[in-house]
Amino acid sequence: MVARLLLRAWRRGLAFGPGARCRPLSTGSGPGQYLQRSIVPTMHYQDSLPRLPIPKLEDTIRRYLTAQKPLLDDSQFRKTEQFCKSFENGIGKDLHEQLIAQDKQNKHTSYISGPWFDMYLTARDSIVLNFNPFMAFNPDPKSEYNDQLTRATNMTVSAIRFLKTLQDGLLEPEVFHLNPAKSDTDTFKKLIRFVPSSLSWYGAYLVNAYPLDMSQYFRLFNSTRLPKLNRDELFTDAKARHLLVLRKGHFYVFDVLDQDGSAVPASEIQAHLKYILSDSSPAPEFPLSYLTSENRDVWAELRKKLLSGGNEETLRKVDSAVFCLCLDDFPVKDLVHLSHNMLHGDGTNRWFDKSFNLIVAKDGTAAVHFEHAWGDGVAVLRFFNEVFKDSTQSPAITPQSLPARTDSSVAVQKLNFKLDDALKTGIRSAKEKFDATMKTLTIDCIQFQRGGKGFLKKQKLSPDSVAQLAFQMAFLRQYGKTVATYESCSTAAFKHGRTETIRPASTFTKRCSEAFVCTPSKHTARELQQMMAECSKYHNQLTKEAAMGQGFDRHLFALRYLAATKGIALPELYLDPAYQQINHNILSTSTLSSPAVNLGGFAPVVSDGFGIGYAVHDSWVGCNVSSYTSRNAHEFLRCVEKSLEDMFDVLEGKSIKT
Repeated sequence: MVARLLLRAWRRGLAFGPGARCRPLSTGSGPGQYLQRSIVPTMHYQDSLPRLPIPKLEDTIRRYLTAQKPLLDDSQFRKTEQFCKSFENGIGKDLHEQLIAQDKQNKHTSYISGPWFDMYLTARDSIVLNFNPFMAFNPDPKSEYNDQLTRATNMTVSAIRFLKTLQDGLLEPEVFHLNPAKSDTDTFKKLIRFVPSSLSWYGAYLVNAYPLDMSQYFRLFNSTRLPKLNRDELFTDAKARHLLVLRKGHFYVFDVLDQDGSAVPASEIQAHLKYILSDSSPAPEFPLSYLTSENRDVWAELRKKLLSGGNEETLRKVDSAVFCLCLDDFPVKDLVHLSHNMLHGDGTNRWFDKSFNLIVAKDGTAAVHFEHAWGDGVAVLRFFNEVFKDSTQSPAITPQSLPARTDSSVAVQKLNFKLDDALKTGIRSAKEKFDATMKTLTIDCIQFQRGGKGFLKKQKLSPDSVAQLAFQMAFLRQYGKTVATYESCSTAAFKHGRTETIRPASTFTKRCSEAFVCTPSKHTARELQQMMAECSKYHNQLTKEAAMGQGFDRHLFALRYLAATKGIALPELYLDPAYQQINHNILSTSTLSSPAVNLGGFAPVVSDGFGIGYAVHDSWVGCNVSSYTSRNAHEFLRCVEKSLEDMFDVLEGKSIKT
């Protein structure tokens, strides 16, 4: 099953987009065309980024078997060991050598980039729930700025400033600073800008700074995933100057950049959005947006009908728009309602194929919902952070600002689509499938208030390892076993890096979970603390290996992909039920942490799984869980809460409450 990663920044402090050590929000330059004026050109480090390493085959097999150990009984493990030995000494060795040779001939990219794009673009499932995640913004600290028109205007203007700053090479390069006192200074930046791009990474490395890959950033704007039979395409038109706005299932466009490429005045954007919000037209009988939630081949055939039916120019405006702004006509009731609305909504007011939808509800609650094929969390989280900071600290308008005196009826174009009976039937069918699927999805969330990062670090424990351990304990408590678990980790420290998988379920977490859940009375608090420490140490090791491209998942995936492209019969290793099981990720997890993020989430990646978005804050732990009808998200969260309570009790020297 396709692994879904929900955002992660490099190394670990990682969190949504994650990143424990989260990149600080950069200093803005105030209202104007740009967010900032970086001393170092945006793409200065790109040419000299190190290449993503291909792990040694023996290391991959060793790590794979280690990850299988807690999931298999002795008999199953011996069989899997045999498959691995045959693979390592036979076809696997040949494929590995071919992969290395192929990689040497393609030094402009990474060995995983092409196969990973294909994995996303050839998937035929609906991208809603199966792939697209969301991140919700915190409210504007100034409550009066959470008015829908004010916030939508300010966020749109900030997004355009980001676009302009990126296009003109003035956006600060994405860099992970281990010693910011040396590397994140004007003095260093003034020096490094004169180092040739082919060598600049090495200059940063000398002062413990690690530039990250920014090759995905150009897909943030003016981009859409186009449905095609068998394999979709990514489309970008950087020349387009208009914004797409959805409201009540209606489509509107207006220019946010003038003919010279300058941002139009904020008061004009405010006027046009006010005009759209005042449109009293009833919702369309056949909302076109439902089609973007369809099976990709079904949508591809219906799109052909749309194009041949006289909608080519109209669709081009949708596809090429700078981004999609969704104005919802209702307030958000609570965090569960927020998650459902930003993850999928009612299907009428999103264009799920756009690189991202910026959603602003009636009460100003805002989120980014994004399509995943074009990129990962590093680019989206950077955009998210910058837009939040700029729109709240340097807002383009105030609640008292008056819209420009302009004729929005001329500037704003309402798009109309010509629909024949076949298209209407297709929309009706898509709506029925969408509604039926959404009824099967449950979302619930908790905020554990007893402590967070501060307390856990004093105990010399990795906060992320404790959260992951809570999920292992919870599943064991609820279902009596240990299952395949996925945690995403970015490999953006390398050129065209994508992600690697951390496998949090280990022999350490299994032993510790069983002690806490099954036999707590047989262990002293000190013994349980020691088990938690072992889990933390091993989890840190896995995290570091994954961030450095030294996991096993992507390597095995690339070897399998290579065999398929060469017409080689699928090696036995991949036919082993244990391989199917470890890639059936019942616990799919991603952590999110940023001053701008209120909540993030995604659906389970398998029908009998959980989608777990979480964050360990300074003094509390947040967890947002989704499930389909075969699992119980509510009960799982209660078990997570119990697991956290037990661990905090033990760390405080108390006995576990039964």
